Amino acid sequence: MHFHDLRHTGNTLAARSGASLADLKARMGHDSDRAALIYQHATRDADQRIADALDARVRRQRKQG
Repeated sequence: MHFHDLRHTGNTLAARSGASLADLKARMGHDSDRAALIYQHATRDADQRIADALDARVRRQRKQG
C-alpha cells in the first residue's frame, strides 16, 4: 500500500459523502477541476440520492402550488 492509495480512498470517500468539486480541490490542494473529478466516481448510491432529492423537490412544489 502506498500513500497515494490512502489519499485516493480518502478523497473518494469525501466525494461520496457529498463534498463538492471545490471542497475536493481545497482538500487535495489542487487548482485543477480535472484532478478533483477523478474522485467523483458515479455510484448507484449517488444516483439514488439524486433521484430522492428530485422527488422531494417535486413533492414540495406540488404541495405549495
